[in-house]
Amino acid sequence: MNRTTLSLIAGATALAAVTGFATLKTPDASGGDTARTAARLPVERTSLLCPQPSTSDIADTAYTSFTPVAEGAGDRGKAELRAAAAESDGSSDGKKSRGKAAKPVVRPKEPGKPATGDTSGAQTPALVGTAEGKFAPGWTVQETTDVAVGTGRGLLGTNCTAPDTEFWFPGASTAEDRTDYVHLTNPDDSAAVVDIDLYGKDGKLKSSVADGITVQPHAGEPILLNTLAGDPQTNLTVHVTVRSGRVGAAVQALDDKIGGDWLAASTDPAGTLVLPGIPKDATSVRLVAFAPGDTDADLKVRLASPTGLITPAGSETLHVKAGMTAATDLGDVTRGEAGSLVLTPTGSSVPVVAALRVVRGKGDKQETAFIPATAPVSARATAADNSAKGSTLAVTAPGEGAKIKVTASAGSEGGSAVTKTFTIRGGTTQNVEAPVPSGLKGTYALTVEPVSGGPVYASRMLASTQNGVPGFTVQTLPDDRGTVAVPEAEQDLSVLLKQ
Repeated sequence: MNRTTLSLIAGATALAAVTGFATLKTPDASGGDTARTAARLPVERTSLLCPQPSTSDIADTAYTSFTPVAEGAGDRGKAELRAAAAESDGSSDGKKSRGKAAKPVVRPKEPGKPATGDTSGAQTPALVGTAEGKFAPGWTVQETTDVAVGTGRGLLGTNCTAPDTEFWFPGASTAEDRTDYVHLTNPDDSAAVVDIDLYGKDGKLKSSVADGITVQPHAGEPILLNTLAGDPQTNLTVHVTVRSGRVGAAVQALDDKIGGDWLAASTDPAGTLVLPGIPKDATSVRLVAFAPGDTDADLKVRLASPTGLITPAGSETLHVKAGMTAATDLGDVTRGEAGSLVLTPTGSSVPVVAALRVVRGKGDKQETAFIPATAPVSARATAADNSAKGSTLAVTAPGEGAKIKVTASAGSEGGSAVTKTFTIRGGTTQNVEAPVPSGLKGTYALTVEPVSGGPVYASRMLASTQNGVPGFTVQTLPDDRGTVAVPEAEQDLSVLLKQ
C-alpha cells in the first residue's frame, strides 16, 4: 500500500472511533465488496440565533429552550444563550473577549425539561446560542415578546433559527402603516457580507445600499426596509443572500394599527407548498407569493379544512409572474374552522415561495401574525413555550392520511410528560387536543412525531388577550434536525485499496 492509502485508512478508522458508524473492511479473497454501513446519528453540536426582540422600552421577552431526550446522544454536553455582543470585544478581528462575557440568558440543565429566561426593554440584544452533546439533537428555542402599546403592539414570537446563507421572506412591506426590519445575526468570528433584494408587484426594486451589507462578528444588525427602497410597496418579497460567512435572518413586521409579529423565512422554493394552521377565527387572510425563476407560476389555491380540501370562492387560482410579487386577499377564509392553505401547480410545476398575513379581531382591536410555507415534519418537530391555556396545535395531512404522536414535556417548574396519538384524515387540518403535562408548573414543550401514513405539516399558535386585543403568534414546525445522515465512507476507500 502507498502512503496515501494508509492515510485514508487511518482517517476512516479515526472517524469510526469518533462517530461510531463507519465500517472499513478490505476486499475479501474473492475480490467481492464488503458490506457497507450507513445510519442516522444524533447531531453533536448545533447553534441557534435569536434576533433583537424589540425597540420598545416596555417590551417584555421570554426565551424558552428545550431539547427532547434522544437515544444515543450520550450523557454529557451543555447549551446556553448569550447576548451576541458578549461574544466579542468589538475589535475588527472578531476575537472573543475574555472575562467580560455577560451571564447567559438561558442555560438548560437537562434534556426533556424546558429552561427559561427573560429580558425587558429596548436595549435587549440579539442572542447567540450553542448546544453540544446531549443538548444538541433537536434543540429548539422560542422567543416570545409582549408589547402593550405602540407600533407593533401585541404578542410577537419566533423560533430562533440556525445560521444559513439564503432566506426568502414573502409578505414584508414598506407601506405607510408598516415599519419592517430584516434582522441579521452573525454567530461567527469573522464578518459576514450580505445582499438584500426586494421584489414588488412590478419586479425588483432599485437600491444603491442593499448590497454588500457588513454584519460584524458576533453581532446583530436590524435593517429598516424602507431605507433600502424608494416608493412604498404594500406587498414585498425580501431575498437575503450571504456572500461570505453565514447569518440568521428574520423579518420583524410592525403595523401602526393592527399590531405586528415576526415573519419567518419561507421554505425553499417548490412547486407545491403548505401553509399550516390558519386560526379558525381569522377575520382577514392575505396570501403573498413569489416565483424566483424565469417562468410564471399558476397555482391552485385550496383550503385543507376539518372535513377535506375545498376551493375558496373567488380565489381558486393565483397567477405569479416571474420575478414579481403577487398577492390576493382571502378574507375570512376559514369560516370558523381550522384550516391550512395548500398551493399546487395548475400545469407545469414552477418553484415559488409564499406566506400568509393573518389578522384576528375587528376595528381597533386587531392583531397580526404570519404563516410562511414550511417543510413537513419528517422525523420530529418541537414547539417550546406552551401554557395550559392559550396554545393551539394545528396539524394537516394534505395528501394521504397520517398517524402522529404528540408529547407534552415535563414542565419547566414541575410536572410529568404525557403522550397521545392522533389520526389525521387525508386532505384535512385538525386542531388537535394536545396533551398537557400532569401536575404542570411553568411552561412546557410539544413534540410532534409522524408514526405512519403520508406527510404531515404543523404549526403552533400562542394566544393572549390584553385590553380586548386578541394577541397571537404562529410558529410553523419544520423538522428539528435532530439527526444527521452519515456517509458511506468505505465505498470510495475500497476502490482506493484495489489500486
